[in-house]
Amino acid sequence: MRKALCVGINNYSKIIGLSGCVNDAIMIKNTLEYNGDGSKNFDVKLMCSTEQKPYISRNELKEAVEELFHSESEIAVFYFSGHGAFDSCGGYLCTSEVERPDEGLSLNDLMNYVEQSKAQNKVIILDSCHAGQVANSTKMDNNYAVLQQGTTILAACGKDEGSAERGGFGVFTSLLVEALEGGAMNLLGDVSPGSVYSYIDRSLGAWEQRPVFKANIQSFVSLRRNKPPINIRDLRKITSIFSGPYAEFPLDPTFEPDKHEVTDQRVNKEHQETFALLQRFVKLNLVLPVGEEHMYYAAIHSKSCKLTAQGRHYWKLVANGRI
Repeated sequence: MRKALCVGINNYSKIIGLSGCVNDAIMIKNTLEYNGDGSKNFDVKLMCSTEQKPYISRNELKEAVEELFHSESEIAVFYFSGHGAFDSCGGYLCTSEVERPDEGLSLNDLMNYVEQSKAQNKVIILDSCHAGQVANSTKMDNNYAVLQQGTTILAACGKDEGSAERGGFGVFTSLLVEALEGGAMNLLGDVSPGSVYSYIDRSLGAWEQRPVFKANIQSFVSLRRNKPPINIRDLRKITSIFSGPYAEFPLDPTFEPDKHEVTDQRVNKEHQETFALLQRFVKLNLVLPVGEEHMYYAAIHSKSCKLTAQGRHYWKLVANGRI
């Protein structure tokens, strides 16, 4: 069972409201609910401040978070977009009724629910100001820094930073959706929290808000599966082409015949099919030519090709039966 709680709060009764948080939560809900092929991914509960329900209270948010992490599940994801604040005691997620920071849901309470959770994997995603304060240590409460096994945190910004909006959506959340929809997927189509963070981190400049990543995990869980950039059966052929991770594969003109120089008798269909696959491997940064800039000339000049570092990684995965 895969569960997600997506919360977006635009409306605040005593402090200035926001404009893009509901859009953010809905966008994340729509992205997490189904995989790229349309298959079911997460069962998502959406909590937003709308015309029908303009405010979300601290108690309502607290009960929903407690329910999310209470039952056993493969993975439980909590996403929040709204105001964030912090004081000397720690950070807070601001709910609609707050007048001062400590009236919101404390990040300390949030992490206590995570600590007690029966879920195998717990993922916290916060698009709010000062979100990086989550799970930071304080002198008053040493438990504040504890990340239980299987816990991952993605925060939009550092503890002293604000979370920016652009075009009616959060900058962080927009990049998060891009990453989930395939920008951060591996060659199997899976998107992990670590690859999401890397994608967002590379997309933001040094003068922009800096995302925060914290984890205590033994392996990454997939947040979403998209259509792989290469057929898995074709990827598995990497071990039949290359005898070892450091082996070079010899080429000759029969792999890429120049019509002006190679007669039809020298055309080898099997070689051309292998070469077409090698060209796809090149585009995926799995293979590169040796002694030439392009694979075409490596074939014409009877050179060779070899695996890149990433190519060696996937060769080993295939060889070990991991793919």
